[in-house]
Amino acid sequence: MNTTPNANRKHIGIYGNTNSGKSSLMNKILGQDISLVSNVEGTTTDPVQKAMELIPFGPVLLIDTAGLEDKTELGEIRVKKSFEFLKRLDFAIYVVDGKNLDIDTYKKWKREANKYNINYIVVVNKLDRLNNDEINNINNIFDNPLFISAKKNENIDKLKDELIKYLEQDEEDKPIVGDLLSYGSNVVLVVPIDSEAPKGRIILPQVQVIRDCLDHGIKTYVVRDTELEEALKEIKNVDLVITDSQAFKEVDKMVPKEINLTSFSILFARQKGDFNDFLEGANKLKDLKPGDKILICESCTHNISHEDIGRVKIPRMLNKIASGELNLEYKVGYDFDEDVEKYDMVIHCGACMVNRKSVINKINLCKEKNVPITNYGLVIAYFTGILDRSIEIFN
Repeated sequence: MNTTPNANRKHIGIYGNTNSGKSSLMNKILGQDISLVSNVEGTTTDPVQKAMELIPFGPVLLIDTAGLEDKTELGEIRVKKSFEFLKRLDFAIYVVDGKNLDIDTYKKWKREANKYNINYIVVVNKLDRLNNDEINNINNIFDNPLFISAKKNENIDKLKDELIKYLEQDEEDKPIVGDLLSYGSNVVLVVPIDSEAPKGRIILPQVQVIRDCLDHGIKTYVVRDTELEEALKEIKNVDLVITDSQAFKEVDKMVPKEINLTSFSILFARQKGDFNDFLEGANKLKDLKPGDKILICESCTHNISHEDIGRVKIPRMLNKIASGELNLEYKVGYDFDEDVEKYDMVIHCGACMVNRKSVINKINLCKEKNVPITNYGLVIAYFTGILDRSIEIFN
């Protein structure tokens, strides 16, 4: 990969009122002018996203949001959209205009951020214009605020250091394969080439698994399903076969029972979500009945073909499991209904295009509403009768 996908970057949201200095701060952190800066209120309408390397921490995604105190009809839509981004954040910066404190808006934002367990830091801008009495007053209002001046570039490096400290304390991204196998293990990746396969390249989950294996000294062999049997005869001591979920049934027949077998999607269910919750959801598939309402979540927008996994193959499997037609709805990207209780089950894709925090929030909401949730790979493993085999590697 030439660049780190946004899904693998820590997401940092920048919040605050209009003209508090959010966009100026984002530009200072980036070291370039990305967000439009203006004295006109409401310059930032839709959230602006920019990937960067926060050295020495690593890849992050900065998100500059619209001002939170806009009470106009359009402003309320912007604010709602800004709050929606909380569901995917790993950390937040709340920017306060030191010369124009708005405690009520901050408290409202804090309540929303607490819903999703967002760690954050309060940054007070316009330090260059504050006197000692004003600074003391602000210190009494906020818990350990960091004072900066985006205009004078004061304490920007200190803010970066604080960001790194907070992010390093956060949960590290789980390996995909690296903690399942020892150094020097042999893994065979099965990559079918059909109408869903992009011309001239392999898809992101496959690329990420290869990179994870390289990072952990695990030898990888990439083959099509049509060459798998021959490959298994040539490669000695295969420790794991990872297949595209759509080829599960055929690959299961080819791989000897003493060799572990799983899918890319199941591996991502473990890395991006809570595997036990997804597995519990898969075991509830047996309770499906005709007419049940199912939400299918897809991380990315793509062209739909006759072999599409989420729009064609998964629905066909679900209808067979339920022995009748189900009522299916779809959500694409980060979108998710708060009133998830109207569904009988939620089924998520492999989530290679979204970050772990967004998936965990969806899982937590489903648990709160007592709605089973699982993912594509586990559905296919259940349907093909090899669910138990596909999760042996995790035991």
